[in-house]
Amino acid sequence: MNPATDIQRVSDYLTNLQETISSAITRHDPKASLTEDTWEREGGGGGRSRVYNGGEVFEQAGVNYSHVFGDKLPPSATANRPALAGRGFQAMGVSLVFHPNNPYAPTTHCNVRFFIAEKPGEDPVWWFGGGFDLTPYYANREDCIHWHQAAKDACDPYGPDHYQKFKQWCDDYFYLKHRDEPRGIGGLFFDDYNEQDFDHSFAFMQSVGNGFLQAYEPILEKRKHIPYGERERQFQLYRRGRYVEFNLVFDRGTLFGLQSGGRVESILMSMPPNVRWQYNWAPEPGTAEAELYEIYLKKQDWLAP
Repeated sequence: MNPATDIQRVSDYLTNLQETISSAITRHDPKASLTEDTWEREGGGGGRSRVYNGGEVFEQAGVNYSHVFGDKLPPSATANRPALAGRGFQAMGVSLVFHPNNPYAPTTHCNVRFFIAEKPGEDPVWWFGGGFDLTPYYANREDCIHWHQAAKDACDPYGPDHYQKFKQWCDDYFYLKHRDEPRGIGGLFFDDYNEQDFDHSFAFMQSVGNGFLQAYEPILEKRKHIPYGERERQFQLYRRGRYVEFNLVFDRGTLFGLQSGGRVESILMSMPPNVRWQYNWAPEPGTAEAELYEIYLKKQDWLAP
């Protein structure tokens, strides 16, 4: 492969993906205000951050593009590949998090990314990663099935085992060990992806990136205008606390960004603007809030007959 040529292809796709997702945000929420800034990283590279808020649909929706490089991979990137320690690197990706106003509309996250680690006199080592996951507050099976069917559709052309393998990885990854519960209903998570050749691997990453809106928009369209009250709002804020706990304690992307000297405002764009914690809270039996814990926050095969 020609790294220079292929890096440009990946960068072009990612910048176009940011535009596509930005257009979807404004289509659903034309009254949301946009804060956009282009930034440079002191150690090399930079990016473009877009954050929407104050609208009718999204309390906050952010979609970031970054392309950073440096002389040495940070520890979070070499944890599973210690042989790469000390190599120079380039990393690029698009990452988004949507926090809707309506508690019946789920929070969601998507990320697609590319890494290449280089050392003079040796072949470059490259891989793709990414995925998407869904964090509902008031869940229903119809949405869960649609979400996972879209995930499977994105995977199937690239390997018959991909959906099950990357669904399981997602279930395992987005898990709060200290709470003994998943963050949501999962989706896809893959990393260190380097199969067949560059074109195949790049095409799979694009399929996941392109599949995100197909998975999320129909759910948002059905749920964004459901009437709700203070009870639902308070439960949404409480459950957002789990989102914050995961991102600050476990998330590899957050750790990579902070360890590589990334832009803190962009890295922490995933945080919800409003959240609450309550000591030793538990839902009342028989409520919709209890149903989330009893039915939906369980690892399961959503596409089983």
